[in-house]
Amino acid sequence: MSVSEQPAAVPDGPVAEIAAGYAFEGPALDLGALLWDGECHPDAPVRIPLSVLNRHGLVAGATGTGKTKTLQLIAEQLSANGVPVFLADIKGDVSGVSAPGQDGDRVRERAAQVGQEWRATGFPCEFYGLGGTGPGIPVRATVTGFGPVLLSKVLQLNQTQEQSLGLIFHYADSKGLELVDLKDLRAVVAFLVSDTGKAELKGIGGLSTVTAGVILRSITAFEQQGAGDFFGEPEFDTSEFLRTATDGRGVVSVLELPAVQDKPQLFSTFLMWMLADLFGDLPEVGDLEKPKLVFFFDEAHLLFGGASKAFLESITQTVRLIRSKGVGVFFVTQTPKDVPSDVLAQLGNRVQHALRAFTPDDAKALKATVRTFPHSPYDLEEVLTGLGTGEAVVTVLSERGAPTPVAATRLRAPESLMGPIDAAALDAAVKGSPLYGRYAQAVDRESAYERLTAEQQAAEAAALEAAAAEEAGKDRPHGGARAPKPEPSLAEQVVGSGIFTSLARSIGTQLGREISRSIFGTARRRR
Repeated sequence: MSVSEQPAAVPDGPVAEIAAGYAFEGPALDLGALLWDGECHPDAPVRIPLSVLNRHGLVAGATGTGKTKTLQLIAEQLSANGVPVFLADIKGDVSGVSAPGQDGDRVRERAAQVGQEWRATGFPCEFYGLGGTGPGIPVRATVTGFGPVLLSKVLQLNQTQEQSLGLIFHYADSKGLELVDLKDLRAVVAFLVSDTGKAELKGIGGLSTVTAGVILRSITAFEQQGAGDFFGEPEFDTSEFLRTATDGRGVVSVLELPAVQDKPQLFSTFLMWMLADLFGDLPEVGDLEKPKLVFFFDEAHLLFGGASKAFLESITQTVRLIRSKGVGVFFVTQTPKDVPSDVLAQLGNRVQHALRAFTPDDAKALKATVRTFPHSPYDLEEVLTGLGTGEAVVTVLSERGAPTPVAATRLRAPESLMGPIDAAALDAAVKGSPLYGRYAQAVDRESAYERLTAEQQAAEAAALEAAAAEEAGKDRPHGGARAPKPEPSLAEQVVGSGIFTSLARSIGTQLGREISRSIFGTARRRR
């Protein structure tokens, strides 16, 4: 598949006026052909410039209207033009992008309608899974890397509890107690409310026993849902998403999520961690001829539902600033109202599939959606409720950054398989990946839990030894006896232990410094 050629001729009237808005000079992706008054015009293609795909976008529409196939269509053309793509596969039907599509009457009919030269083509793919749950190369994050803001969202903590969790992370960061998995976090929380540890935070606000109890219960409930496996090492390096294949095509990274689709809060927040991690690591590049990566954020309403004001502000800032790092983000959801207005205002490219108006709420959402589009010669309320599967209302940014005319569009057919590949092929693709050996096996090295446990055991042993020495001293003559030296507290032992001796030797290293954190409180790593 290649970048489209500019059409030789365009019909007269409104079709010509709309089509002229999509006659770009530079490279562009073909979305489909213009629909006007019920007729499809293959000589009036609807396109999107490659250079504006870092200006973000929205793909919306009711269930069953073709959103997934639209993602597949755009992903194919991006890959063909050397742009890596990230897709979240919620229902397990996106894996087919790796295999050539199947020819058939419906595909030929659609191709003829939109003027498409359809060729069955598979695209280079990598398949991932959260924490090794389900098929895919395991994607894990350390608790330290995930950060307190995103973790609070997953644990469904309130604002006060989120602030307390931030204090816990601050303490662990500053003391070099690495939070690799959830048992590390639980150990640090328990220590900070223990008799020996509670004084550690007294100067910076302290941690109440009640709040610590809520956090510990939330962690336990989270683990009981099987979510503990998502945190650990080796931590996934999100720069893997920026790879191209040996033939120059962009790699399509597919995150397989069917096994965790009953944990929507988890996977939506993990997607945000991936974006935040990319944001923290990528350099500023400004506007490029083509983006470094296009990231499709599926089921976006799950991320925004119940989010705090601070969390929404962080999302807005990340979306606004990541554009200049060469990353485009497309949010995928049912209606534009699922996306906060501050975020929606930054989404320059729109593909709106059909909406339903069966209830008063549906009708209200329809009217609200129509108001988000530029002025149009279409009756958009009528058009949006009358679109068929694989049809959409489109407006994108031109190469000059101005909105294009609103265009009802019959979309092209994807050239890859429109459905999942079989389980054996998926398993072979995963295990044949060069990344499998790097991330497949979980590692549980010494971290905060092991260090605090060792210190506690050492303190208990020292206390027993001191008690035995005191008991033995009672049997000695009083003349030459000396009082035993008071045993230091656990907090004093931790500070004076080998942990901090090694930290002193590692001044100038990442472990030796307090961890710097980005917008979401995620740890900033050095590649």
